[in-house]
Amino acid sequence: MLWLLAALGLVILLLAGDALVKGAVNLSLRLGVPAMIVSLTIVAFGTSAPELLIAISAVLEDAPGIAIGNVVGSNTANVLLVLGVPALIVPLQTGQFDTRKSYQLMIAGSVLFIGVALLEPINWVGSLILLAAFIYTLLHSAKLAKHQRRQKIETVATEAKELDEADPDMSWMLIGFYMVLGIIGLPLGANLLVDSATEIARMFHVSDTIIGLTLVAVGTSLPELATTVMAALRRQAEVAIGNVIGSNMFNLLAIIGLTALIGPLPVNQSILTFDIWIMLGASLMLLPFVYMRKDIGRRVGVLFCTLYVAYLVAVVS
Repeated sequence: MLWLLAALGLVILLLAGDALVKGAVNLSLRLGVPAMIVSLTIVAFGTSAPELLIAISAVLEDAPGIAIGNVVGSNTANVLLVLGVPALIVPLQTGQFDTRKSYQLMIAGSVLFIGVALLEPINWVGSLILLAAFIYTLLHSAKLAKHQRRQKIETVATEAKELDEADPDMSWMLIGFYMVLGIIGLPLGANLLVDSATEIARMFHVSDTIIGLTLVAVGTSLPELATTVMAALRRQAEVAIGNVIGSNMFNLLAIIGLTALIGPLPVNQSILTFDIWIMLGASLMLLPFVYMRKDIGRRVGVLFCTLYVAYLVAVVS
């Protein structure tokens, strides 16, 4: 039964990911803003919904190790796995887009989170700091969208129409249907996979922190993976990279910020000395692709996936 639920979850993830990409592309076309901006906000927040739900549930059920481990593990998975796997299928032409400012915000958010975590437990003070940073990123995205809509609306529309999923005649109702279908379907499919995997792990007495760093982190990163794979197949690299950057910022700033308001979050010593630095290192590996405008090809995909497998082995052992 668990295997059937896992298979059903995978199918739902792929269909929902496709729907979310289709909705995001056409929403950007209708609004006159780049698909990158839509991916940094709406798509990223939608694919991060499982992390938020699981983090809050973990705190309420007195398992804070899952909350912290889930976010740290998911951010590592988002870079190495979520960008690595699609690159194995189709090279991601990320060099065509300027993501420097958004990437800088992601790195700054990561450093801020690490600083707050080192003063563990993460309490309401740390929560307010993280949420304030999150609000700043939202205001920055809104300002950027407004500027680009005003200055480059014709260019954006022309570029968007060239995308495979762009349909200038798609109604607002249908766009909304695709977005809602994706945002609802992604956490549903992820939960089916995560719940079954977690139950199996607990049968073997695996700790909450390890479950959070591995099974739950991979499971809750599946929405990002499904969305990124579909974006790569449809040659929409801006959706792929925007989804990862936006999701990572949402995970660290909004999810931990909101969760810490419910109750203090103690941070496991192994996370402080190992996992958060792996997370930061994985994020820094994107530097050449952001600043030198290099595409993420198959060789990089192999490297990213290999490093992620090595990380999982290190965590479990």
